[in-house]
Amino acid sequence: MAPLALPLSALLKHKDCLQKANAFCNVLQSLHHRPSASRSWKRSFGAVAHGAGQLLSHQPRSPNYAAPVCRSSSAGQDMPGRLWSVYNETKKQTEALIPAIFTNSINPDTIFANNEMSLRDTEIYGFDYDYTLAFYSRHLHTLIFNIARDILITNHRYPEGLRNYEYIPDFAVRGLHYDVQKGLLMKIDAFHYIQLGTVYRGLDPVPEEEVIAMYDGCHVPLENMSDFYGKSSHGHTMKQFMDIFSLPEMTLLSCVNDFFMRHNIDYEPEAIRDVHVKGIMYRAVEADIEKYICYGEQSHAVLKKLSEHGKKMFLITNSPFDFVDRGMNYIVGKDWRDLFDVVIVQADKPGFFNDRRKPFRRVTDKGALLWDRIHKLEKGKIYKQGNLYEFLRLTGWRGSKVLYFGDHIYSDLADLTLKHGWRTGAIIPELRKEIKIMNTEEYMHMMAWLQALTGLIEQMQVHRDAASQAVVEEWIQEREGMRSQTKDIFNPQFGSLFRTYHNPTYFSRRLSRFADIYMASISCLLNYDFQHTFFPRRTPLQHEAPFWPEHGPAGISVSSQHSRMNADSD
Repeated sequence: MAPLALPLSALLKHKDCLQKANAFCNVLQSLHHRPSASRSWKRSFGAVAHGAGQLLSHQPRSPNYAAPVCRSSSAGQDMPGRLWSVYNETKKQTEALIPAIFTNSINPDTIFANNEMSLRDTEIYGFDYDYTLAFYSRHLHTLIFNIARDILITNHRYPEGLRNYEYIPDFAVRGLHYDVQKGLLMKIDAFHYIQLGTVYRGLDPVPEEEVIAMYDGCHVPLENMSDFYGKSSHGHTMKQFMDIFSLPEMTLLSCVNDFFMRHNIDYEPEAIRDVHVKGIMYRAVEADIEKYICYGEQSHAVLKKLSEHGKKMFLITNSPFDFVDRGMNYIVGKDWRDLFDVVIVQADKPGFFNDRRKPFRRVTDKGALLWDRIHKLEKGKIYKQGNLYEFLRLTGWRGSKVLYFGDHIYSDLADLTLKHGWRTGAIIPELRKEIKIMNTEEYMHMMAWLQALTGLIEQMQVHRDAASQAVVEEWIQEREGMRSQTKDIFNPQFGSLFRTYHNPTYFSRRLSRFADIYMASISCLLNYDFQHTFFPRRTPLQHEAPFWPEHGPAGISVSSQHSRMNADSD
């Protein structure tokens, strides 16, 4: 597929190109019978005719059209009529551009770069287990919800009526914050602002006016945010849910809050603590492996490819050996341990990366713990706990030649990139679903018009007469409705994992800081050879012109981590 000379990221993200530039001037000119408006629109909107293959950045920007409009108004012309003419012509030309936009869809199997990184320099590959090598069916979340709900009732004497609640698969998204004092679940952006419309008390949304009153606006002060690992400790009132396993936990929290409110029962929201279900979950998964674990043929292919190319590999997971062994036998086969140079279970991450005190202990094939001092980490052997400092001393695997993959941005990746200089790869399974949504014509059409409409509003707000302001206010209301629609496309309650309208989410901010690369699954590595260098796209800053081309590897559609995440979606 021949890429557009300017990528969709330039087309959708950079509102500067729309907001301050040529399109609307040329639209006005078209009303005075200037035939070049359509061509100029495409230039200013950030795209070229499909297949043209040339940048248009050398063409000068048109002057601001606000002054000509004002002159026309003073001459007695109908200003609202002219505004609606600009609106209709802009919409028409936006719709004409959709076929060109649609050709630039993103391949969900792409690896996206936050930081330049070459596989040529990577000699050692490390992996987490859960949601990195092993992927689970949605049955597992229902299982976790049911186990935790029943523990609350049986062990903690919560009301029996809670059994009437069942897991809601699409209620929550990862990365949400929970105010443990107010009992509110919400989405917060990269600047600590609450996204209105995504605050839930129980299973019901909280009105915007109430949210603004409770938080004196929408901003959450830094001292109230969760700690470095997303926890609500040491005075922090917010807890962030970054683990994929936390989806049923968030749903249960909301169901419990819903029950107490509906039955007018006084309770303290912070009294609902984490319910430890892992032990029961492990046993249930082992008993019915085919129901809960998705067959890992591609994970096996990745490990085999790395082994054939002489790469060192290790596994560091918090899960116990029996659970990992059962799963890896299913995913890879009984010889799975032959692929790894080091296997560490029950590592207690993130403590593993910071606590120097815990020694390694060897685990037998039957799960028994040996107490001999460990002087060497041997291939084929299983080790428990330990710490990264001892790991580094025994292996010598240091710095940027090590690449570690995990799904939890805090527990798996943060310390490695901040303290130890390892390269990090985030596995984000939600990417595949969101990219498929963003590749739809409906979404692209909505984004293109939303951006164009935003540009119209920004430019036309200079007209302060009552009639013009009434027109602009109509556009603002239309824009607000469209923003809600884009949110609902991803998730009716909380929208996209990656964006709160035009801003990145707090989750996205942490992802970009702690992961050099990210992808939907480990299988994406199969699309690249071991000489490949990942380059982050030079996404223009707000004060820079968005006129840089993008190039993609053969077989992978042109894309970057910014191609859709920088669109004005939720």
